[in-house]
Amino acid sequence: MRGREYKIWTADNSFLLEYKARIETGEIVAGQELWQELENLAEDFGNDRYFYNTDAAKLRLGFMEHCVRLTKSPYYNRPMRLMLWQKAWIEALYSFKMAETGRDRFKKTILLIARKNTKSETSSGLALAEFIVGNEGADICCSSNDDTQSSLVYDAIDTMRQLIDPDDLDTKRNQRFILNRATNTKIFKMSDRTRNKEGRNIDFAIVDETHEMKGNVIGKSIEQSQSLKESPKFINITTEGFVIDGYLDEELKKARAVISREDDGPAAERLLPWLYTQDSELEVWQGDKENRLWMKSNPTLGRIKKWEYLEEQVDAARKSKADRIFVLAKDFNIKQNGSAAWLGMEDYDYEAVYDLEDFRGCICLGAVDLAETTDLNAAKILMMKQGSPQKYIYQHYFIPESKLTESDDKNAGAKYEEWARAGLITVCEGNDVDLSIVADWFYRLYTEYGIKLWKCGYDQKFAREWINQMEFYGWQKGNDDLVLILQNRATLSNAMKLCEADLKHRLVNYNRNPIDKWCLGNAGIEVDALGQCMAVKMETRKRIDGAVTMIILYEMYRRYRTEFKQMVERG
Repeated sequence: MRGREYKIWTADNSFLLEYKARIETGEIVAGQELWQELENLAEDFGNDRYFYNTDAAKLRLGFMEHCVRLTKSPYYNRPMRLMLWQKAWIEALYSFKMAETGRDRFKKTILLIARKNTKSETSSGLALAEFIVGNEGADICCSSNDDTQSSLVYDAIDTMRQLIDPDDLDTKRNQRFILNRATNTKIFKMSDRTRNKEGRNIDFAIVDETHEMKGNVIGKSIEQSQSLKESPKFINITTEGFVIDGYLDEELKKARAVISREDDGPAAERLLPWLYTQDSELEVWQGDKENRLWMKSNPTLGRIKKWEYLEEQVDAARKSKADRIFVLAKDFNIKQNGSAAWLGMEDYDYEAVYDLEDFRGCICLGAVDLAETTDLNAAKILMMKQGSPQKYIYQHYFIPESKLTESDDKNAGAKYEEWARAGLITVCEGNDVDLSIVADWFYRLYTEYGIKLWKCGYDQKFAREWINQMEFYGWQKGNDDLVLILQNRATLSNAMKLCEADLKHRLVNYNRNPIDKWCLGNAGIEVDALGQCMAVKMETRKRIDGAVTMIILYEMYRRYRTEFKQMVERG
């Protein structure tokens, strides 16, 4: 077949295999995710579905090193000198070919790399190479979440272009695009706020800082625009961020399924994951210049990114929670929730599920967080097993129908319609919730599963209707079946600390309920001068009702734990 090279590929003639070999010897330090992908790619050299041809990669790498000049201080106007990881990544992206068609195997790649590791300069140089030595008449797109961010790569490309062609003899920039006069290749920018994203015909796209994107509008628009191209390229470059269940989370889920070989479908086959990640957060705190563990997420450390800088960042992270969250996400690609997050994602996002059938006839504690219109209504119970400290939480949510289309909630990550279809949330007609149906939920647990609610905590706001229905079913406020729990620091501080400790020790099994997960991820912590804390919203539009209800539930457990555990042990 045209373009096919019949040769034996080794570390001597392939940057990709050289990179793998130097990691294998310990000369270069890499995380497990990157190493596994390199292992997969090495195996694919022997797969008859592909062949390897480095011509296109060499052309672009050669242009980048011999023609491209850097745009940022202190390296401004210096030649681009690529490190081995950059050469290996670009070589892999362009060199694997489909044996049947001869076309490029990889359409899409995701480069997850910590800040200040040249991701923007590298991708800008590659885009300029594509602009000059790539296919004629191509459309090259620089994209991001907003116009400002998409302009960063676009302007970097233009600066590189001007350093090569200062008089605009062969290229030019106008208000709409950068043009190669000889080939009619164009570079333009597009953001999530750009109108008329459809109808493009994109050959090569860079999408920067995808961690900021809540949805996949940009990504889907670009992919659709590339559907008629034979060998398009979609370059996703990013650090980790704070958006929960956003576009990046979905893309990383796909990437990790490729790395683990859990997904070998057509789309997975065309995706090249390139993830610079730590194997654990512990490596951050134990890392230093001697063991080089920080290089797993910072491949330019010691050459571009300075050891001194990262040491200072880690020192600040040890002393400040806000700094800790930012540094872990941006300097080590460890997913975080926000600058004031109560919990790290690793504290609550773990595999733990159970079957409610196992708790037939058990006794439980309950809690509710009630609202009529604006917020979620949440109801939870806490169950335990004999001889075990594990807490099992079962929950249900209620919202008015009017919230299904509320844009603020959707933009904040709410998936009410999806959750309703899954039976996790009840949608009530109109603009408010009939709070008596929250009481009905507790009664159904008893009639259907024999689960007996012993005591239930509530906040006094909006509670009258719910109390009336609960008393109708036999739970009496006067008998302390229904317990008033004030939502303030003095009341909930110890419960919040106990809940946090149990989550971190994997002692809470909430059945991976996605609404709970969303609420826990949205919850911040506010501490006063006395060291008392309470849960707060990190952003006004984000809901934390599920987290608050869990804390109220823990206050019930804290108050009544001795009696409750005795009742559990008696069975």
